Amino acid sequence: MLKSILIVGAGSFVGGALRYIVSILMKNACAQGFPWGTLAVNLAGCFAIGVLFALFGKYGSTNTPWCLLLTTGLCGGFTTFSTFANESIAMLQNGNIGGFVGYITASLVVGLSLTAVGYLIVR
Repeated sequence: MLKSILIVGAGSFVGGALRYIVSILMKNACAQGFPWGTLAVNLAGCFAIGVLFALFGKYGSTNTPWCLLLTTGLCGGFTTFSTFANESIAMLQNGNIGGFVGYITASLVVGLSLTAVGYLIVR
């Protein structure tokens, strides 16, 4: 368990650092007023986690240290949106349409609502 935590932590460190670098580069290169950096990392992370899970599923196992490092660690540190998207697709692939709709609805509606409540409490 400790080994897995350290593997995820190492990947998360790299992913978080990469997210910061991309955000800075996008802020300097793009027009202000829109979160281009966040959009870029979310979309790139979604693509990367899809490719990685497909590769590990096809050629190996999703329960390997490399998979843990690159998906949960690197992609998770880069953006948790990629994990959300991957879990949503997995529910669809398993035929869990109700879970898919519920998960997306709860994540977006409840997540945004709780963010607003957090802001309101502190204000």
